[in-house]
Amino acid sequence: MSDPVNLGRLLFLMETVERQGRHLLTTTRRLFSQPIDPGWVEALGEKPELAERLDAFVARFARMQDTIGDRLIPELRRHLLETPGAALDNLNRMEKLGLLSSVVDWVEARNLRNRLVHEYMRDPEEFACALQRAHALVPLLIGTYNALNAYAKARFASQSSRWPAGLGAGT
Repeated sequence: MSDPVNLGRLLFLMETVERQGRHLLTTTRRLFSQPIDPGWVEALGEKPELAERLDAFVARFARMQDTIGDRLIPELRRHLLETPGAALDNLNRMEKLGLLSSVVDWVEARNLRNRLVHEYMRDPEEFACALQRAHALVPLLIGTYNALNAYAKARFASQSSRWPAGLGAGT
């Protein structure tokens, strides 16, 4: 199915997403160890360590979502000897293969990622709700990586002496 010479790019992306996922899980546990509400958001100006943790969560959530959707999924499709299409087509294909639990949730994660980055704390109530929803969608990112990784490993691991591990789902 796949040329072993070209497997390096797929492995690189799998390893990158695995690392991103580990960092996202760590930041998620630390950030959401306390309730996040509008008051919490308003108090960020007085708590730079929490603001930095928030920035790390938003960046890691966005980065992992981007890497999976924009780079890993198209690369996996190439290794399956398929032609990657538009993002929505790629997501639909992953859902059909059982590797993505919900295209609708993925699109929501993408839109939420944009809101977290571009509408940063304009409305404390809305921002707190967006953060809570992003927290709820972290398992979607982790589960998608795990499914893609297991699927690719089953098909291509014999061509490589290394393969990244799956991620725990704990948030």
